[in-house]
Amino acid sequence: MRNTLTGRISSGPSALLRDELLDPQFAYEAEHLLPYYVRIERTLVAEYARMRLITPEQARELDGLLAGATREVITGQQQANMSDIAFALERHVENGLSAPVPTWHLDRSRNDLQACAQLMFARDRLAGAARSLLEFQEAVRQLAAVTADLPMPGYTHHQAAQIITPGFYLAAVSEHVQHTLRRLLLTYDGIDACPLGAGAMSGQELAWDRDRMASLLGFRRAQPNALMSVASRGWALEITAEFGVLGVTLSRFVTDLLAWGSSEYGFIDLPDELSGISSAMPQKKNFPILERIRGRSSHLSAFHIDVTLGQRNTPYSNTVEVSKEAGAHVYQAFEALRSTTRLFTEVIRHLSFRTDRMAEVCEREFLGGFALANSLTLHEDIPWRRAQVIAGRYIVAAVAAGRKPADGDPELLRQAALGEGHELRDPAATLGDAFDVGRALRRMQSSGSAHPDAVRTALRAQRDEHERLVREWAERATTARTTGGDGHGNASAPCGD
Repeated sequence: MRNTLTGRISSGPSALLRDELLDPQFAYEAEHLLPYYVRIERTLVAEYARMRLITPEQARELDGLLAGATREVITGQQQANMSDIAFALERHVENGLSAPVPTWHLDRSRNDLQACAQLMFARDRLAGAARSLLEFQEAVRQLAAVTADLPMPGYTHHQAAQIITPGFYLAAVSEHVQHTLRRLLLTYDGIDACPLGAGAMSGQELAWDRDRMASLLGFRRAQPNALMSVASRGWALEITAEFGVLGVTLSRFVTDLLAWGSSEYGFIDLPDELSGISSAMPQKKNFPILERIRGRSSHLSAFHIDVTLGQRNTPYSNTVEVSKEAGAHVYQAFEALRSTTRLFTEVIRHLSFRTDRMAEVCEREFLGGFALANSLTLHEDIPWRRAQVIAGRYIVAAVAAGRKPADGDPELLRQAALGEGHELRDPAATLGDAFDVGRALRRMQSSGSAHPDAVRTALRAQRDEHERLVREWAERATTARTTGGDGHGNASAPCGD
């Protein structure tokens, strides 16, 4: 069959190219990008009308036909258009015109059209990702607020180290998610530049008003360089990079939850509907959802590597390798983040902490060693490094004597100090409440500490920042979608200019 779309080649794509490349790409774009292509085309119609290259009547007819370009309509014409969505839209409109419009598609390229549609899709999905993260962060912050007074052991090097609270730990999770949301906001603003009007690579010959088109499509500005407009898919690198960094951190948080949920710790529990069983061992209650979250978060890093390798060592121009292959899994990256945060949000909303098991460890371990060393320096004027040695000797002696941390023994402390050449003035006062679980949290005075009041202060600041981020992201989403009175590029409104 003769190719009617170009004079350069005489036949359409082979069955192999259709099966392996063109048809899958067409199906993806028809499902996910068609609304953006339509909005762009309607904006271009408005520009033709502004430049008086088409009449108001032609503009209205073109706009109406574009508005009716549904997925079903476009898909039905797939084979006649080289399985290309831009050609399919063009053919759909031409077949519906009452008379040909010679200047429609004048001075045009698919390169900037495709770059613009992909970027519009990415902006919308990024705003959606932000909504998911805001929801997750809010759930974390709420759980932190109600667990800020519950003592639990904190671990360094996989060993019990100091007393913290679930609220303190969760405040760190919340803080990190807010950090990511701020970085993604900067990413959004950085990529919020419209490629439309760049042409194939060097610009266009007609006086297209690129700023006006950018505004109609909900962009803050036009991309100032035509080559960058069509050659760069830096937005895919930046977005997936942030997702990958977040995925690494989420995996670390989930690793702690997996440990806390084990039979050895028993610090947390989930309801039965979020738990699993063993087919062989009926005594077990498993938490496979946590394993799923950790496993799924790994995909976020993998998708960034995929995008990176797809763009490496390619010419800085419009290429199919960059525009299609390198971005082949960007949609899956957004889906992986959505799924990961949705699962994690559900876990946080139903997570409960077993205060008895946490308190048991806090009372069993000598977690006040740091406090004792400080007390030896402050009350007995012992150089701090020697105070550390004495505190360690005291703990070893107390363990050997079968003492519990709460059963302080001033005599053992006195002997430990003598062994290091120091005579204590008041070993009982110096020992004091160093190993008192209830006092451990209240002893912390620095901002950002595990002191319940400090945690609540941090959570209030996070609440204020959360509200600001909600407003900022809502503003971006609204701006991207508010493109005129009809919400589709407002293509018909300027046609009478």
